[in-house]
Amino acid sequence: MTFLEEIQRRRTFGIVSHPDAGKTTLTEKLLLFGGAIRVAGAVKSNKIKKGATSDFMEIERQRGISVATSVMGFEYNGYKVNILDTPGHQDFQEDTFRTLTAVDSVIIVIDAAKGVEPQTEKLMNVCRMRKTPVIVFVNKMDRPAGDPFSLMDEIEKQLQIKVRPLSWPINNGPEFKGVYNIFNRSLKLFKPDIQTIEERIKFEDISKPELENYIGSDAQVLRDELELVEGVYPEFDTAPYLAGDLAPVFFGSALYNFGVQELLDAFLEIAPPPKPSFAEEREVKPNENRFSGFIFKIHANIDPNHRSRIAFVKICSGMFVRNNMYKHIRTGKTIRISSPTAFMAAQKEVIDEAFPGDIIGVPDTGNFIIGDTITDGEDIHYKGLPSFSPELFRYIENADPMKSKQLGKGVDQLMDEGVAQLFTSQFNGRKIIGTVGQLQFEVIQFRLEHEYGAKCRFETMPMHKACWIQSDDKKELEEFKKRKHQKMAKDKLGRDVFMADSPFILQMAQDEFKKIRFHFTSEF
Repeated sequence: MTFLEEIQRRRTFGIVSHPDAGKTTLTEKLLLFGGAIRVAGAVKSNKIKKGATSDFMEIERQRGISVATSVMGFEYNGYKVNILDTPGHQDFQEDTFRTLTAVDSVIIVIDAAKGVEPQTEKLMNVCRMRKTPVIVFVNKMDRPAGDPFSLMDEIEKQLQIKVRPLSWPINNGPEFKGVYNIFNRSLKLFKPDIQTIEERIKFEDISKPELENYIGSDAQVLRDELELVEGVYPEFDTAPYLAGDLAPVFFGSALYNFGVQELLDAFLEIAPPPKPSFAEEREVKPNENRFSGFIFKIHANIDPNHRSRIAFVKICSGMFVRNNMYKHIRTGKTIRISSPTAFMAAQKEVIDEAFPGDIIGVPDTGNFIIGDTITDGEDIHYKGLPSFSPELFRYIENADPMKSKQLGKGVDQLMDEGVAQLFTSQFNGRKIIGTVGQLQFEVIQFRLEHEYGAKCRFETMPMHKACWIQSDDKKELEEFKKRKHQKMAKDKLGRDVFMADSPFILQMAQDEFKKIRFHFTSEF
C-alpha cells in the first residue's frame, strides 16, 4: 500500500460525553466489531470479571468511571481505526481537551432520557472552536426516552449545531423495536441480547405493506415520522459535516450492541482522514514526506509491573520509522526511538512504522513534557494544547516517612501527566498540588498508594489563583517577590508563581505593580 493510501484509510476520532452517557460502553462495542476484543466488557459492576478494555487503571475498575484517556487501534473493513476514549467527568476535562487536539473527528454520546448535559456542551464548544466534525450517537434507546424530534431540537439549541438524523428509532423503552437506517435504507430490529449482532434487512421502500410484518402497527408511525424528517431537515451533505457545521445523528443502545454497526459503517464512509495540523511556523499537511508529531499525553505506570512511562505521540506528517534518529525540538537533542508501541488500552505491541493519524507510544524516562514536538530535523512547534489554571489547592504531606523517596518519584511522574500541577512554597518549602477538580486529589492519592507504594495526606489550603509572573523591569519584579515572599512559589520548571489567596488580594497586586504581567495558565 502506498504512503498516500495509508493516510487515506486512517480514521482517528475521540468519543466524548457527559459522565454515564455510555461512552466507554460504546467504545467496547466498536472494538468488538473490529475484532480487537472477543467479549465486550461492562463499565458498571464491580462483580463481573470482565471490565471495559479502555478502563484499564485499577481506580477506573473500582469506581466504574474513566479517569484517563485511553487509545485503541484496530483494523475494520480496510480502514485503520484509532479510537481515543476520554474521561467524561469534568474534573478530568483537561485530559479530554488535550485529547481533542489529537483527533480528526469526534463522536458525541448523548443519553436519550437525559438529553444534552452540561459537560457535553463544554466539549462541543471545544469542537466548535477547532472546527472538528462531530457525529451524535443517541444512546440508551432501550430505556424510556424523550420524543426524538424534541431531542433533535434540544441538540440543535444546546450544542449550537445543525443536525440531520441518519437513522430513526421505532419507539423507545420497553416498546423499542429497532431503528430505520436512513443512510443506507435498511431496517434493524431490536432484540435485548448483549452478545448477538442483528442482521440488517434491506428496505428501500418503506411504503410497502411488508413493513407491517416486521414492526406491526408502528409501521405507519415510522412512515409519518420519516416523512417529517425529510421535510424538516435538509438532505445530508458531507461538506457541512466536514466543516463542523452539521452533525449527523444516529440512535441505538450501546449496551445491547444496537445501532453501533450502522454508526461505525457510516462514520468510516463520511469521516475525514488525517487533516492538516498547525504549527507556530506554518501549516503542516499529513502527506508531506518529513516526519513530525507532538506529545499530547504522558501516562505513568501504564504497565505497573514495569513502572514504565509512555508519551503519547500524534503523528501529523510523514512516516515514522522505528530506530530512526529524530529531533526533540524543546531540548534540541537527537533521540532514537527503539521501541515505539501501538495501543490497545494497556496492552502494547512494538511497531516498525506508523503513519499520519496514528497514535504511538514512546518510552519516556522523564525527557518529555506535554506539548513537545518531535520531527526529523525541521524546527517547528505545534500549538494549541490547552493548560488550565488550577482552582483547588492542597498541601501534600508524606503519611509514611519510610517511603519518602517513592512519594517524591510518584508525585513527580504523576505531575508530568498533566493531571495536576506541583508548586513548592518559597516561604516554607512545602509542596502544593493544584487541580481543576476535587476528584483528582483522590485519584492522585489512590495511584500513589497502589502504583508507588507511597501514602500521602492532603491539607486544605485556602487559595484563589496561581499566577505565573513576568516583568521586563527586574527591580519591580524583585520588589514584588520581596513584598509577597510568603505567597511566592516555584512551579516544576522553576518559574515564579504568585499564590493569591483572594480575588481582592490579586486585584490589589495587579493595581500596585503595573509592570508585572500576571499569567493564569502555565502556557505563556
